[in-house]
Amino acid sequence: MATRTRPSSKRCAVIGGSGFLGRHLVERLVDRGYTVNVFDIRQAYELPGVSFHQGDLCDRQALLGALREVSVVFHCASPAPASDDRALFHRVNVDGTRTVIQACLEAGVQKLILTSSASVVFEGTDIKNGSEDLPYANKPIDYYTETKIQQEKLVLEACSKEKGFLTVAIRPHGIFGPRDPQLVPILVDTARRGKMKFIIGDGSNLVDFTYVENVVHGHILAAEHLKADSPLCGQAYHITNDEPVHFWDFMSQILEGLGYSAPRYHLPYTLVYGIALLLWLMAVLLRPLIQIKPTFTPMRVALAGTHHYYSCARAKKDLGYQPLVPLREAIVHTVESYPHLRKGA
Repeated sequence: MATRTRPSSKRCAVIGGSGFLGRHLVERLVDRGYTVNVFDIRQAYELPGVSFHQGDLCDRQALLGALREVSVVFHCASPAPASDDRALFHRVNVDGTRTVIQACLEAGVQKLILTSSASVVFEGTDIKNGSEDLPYANKPIDYYTETKIQQEKLVLEACSKEKGFLTVAIRPHGIFGPRDPQLVPILVDTARRGKMKFIIGDGSNLVDFTYVENVVHGHILAAEHLKADSPLCGQAYHITNDEPVHFWDFMSQILEGLGYSAPRYHLPYTLVYGIALLLWLMAVLLRPLIQIKPTFTPMRVALAGTHHYYSCARAKKDLGYQPLVPLREAIVHTVESYPHLRKGA
């Protein structure tokens, strides 16, 4: 019987490599001397040293083509949370992840690094310096997060030293940076429609926002430190900028950097939450007759008005993680990358 060639430790695959985080990850891996296969539903760019494989995440045979002779797989494919497509969330985050695990095992992949989310432990109430020991949310903030919880469990439970298949989950929070298709464009669109005038609560709530390069750094550290005798096996790690910031200060810095007015008027948190809850209940009751999608859901209000920031102590200890780009510098880089979104552009 022919012996199986051991995959090179510098050969990896990025599932979801055409997306926002995925592309930044691919670029950094290439810079570090990795040979990269990208698997995605679409090809969004070309890069020397990168092979692109297009296909459906639930197609195991298509995945196997991208995982051949690969040692490390980064799984960061996920639908945009704002899409509100429950069937898509389950298909990609749960069914797709099962397929990824099966394909990794069949292809002889040694390491799987998942992009999870710190929100898997958030239930709409304050979290201050939360550790990875917090339990999964019994009442997740939305269905997207519910599927991310299922996804993370699947990946971490698949870790098997006996099979030579090691897994770890990275939990970033509030990713932002150049080419971000969500946070900055949505913020600017809201401002242009005159709907960024109000601060929910007193504005004192602290939240983690994480620059994309720091998230990438955390992923690569996890891949390079994940070994059978390491504490990483089957564990989750928070990766943030480690600089909790007032939620509305962060939003204001982005808006003002692009020439828009920052929100100034305060609305009581309990009032806005109560209105959002009432609108959500009305939407549920009227669902058989008419489809209503309230702009403000109770959980979106909670995201804007509560403390939720997380400790990176475990990542510092086990991965040697330190953010590469401080928050102030990250905001400047991000604002400069959106000249087309400036007021008057």
